[in-house]
Amino acid sequence: MKIRIEIDENLNPEEEVVVIKASSISEEVLALQKALKETIGTEQKLALYKQERVFYLSLNELLFFETEGGRVFAHTPEEMYEAQYRLYELEELLPGHFMRISKSTILNTRKVYSVSSSLPGARTAEFKGSYKQVYISRHYYKALQNKLEETR
Repeated sequence: MKIRIEIDENLNPEEEVVVIKASSISEEVLALQKALKETIGTEQKLALYKQERVFYLSLNELLFFETEGGRVFAHTPEEMYEAQYRLYELEELLPGHFMRISKSTILNTRKVYSVSSSLPGARTAEFKGSYKQVYISRHYYKALQNKLEETR
């Protein structure tokens, strides 16, 4: 893979664009795209819906996404909004600190305050400043544990 930077002094800073040219979408290209998104540092926002209104929320405000009745909902500490994406689409769009923790939930690992196990195999993630909690599937628990260890 080659990396090339072209300088255009006539380009306005607000118009700067990073282009990835590839013969196909490979794992390497997707990893590069994801790394660039996380590195850029611009606050990513997502359009979410509640009743007749559209809210543009920062990804940093979101605790998790979950499916219920064929719809996807985004949760903040206090509110719940509807997303116009499927979970598999969100997995592609969201930065690396979001990860799937069950068949129906994607979690913002930066917002996890604690992980508890009440019964054998039953684990939940809890968030500081919120009563909300989510179930962690046994299948995804080890990956979540590793991700949380990486961020320590």
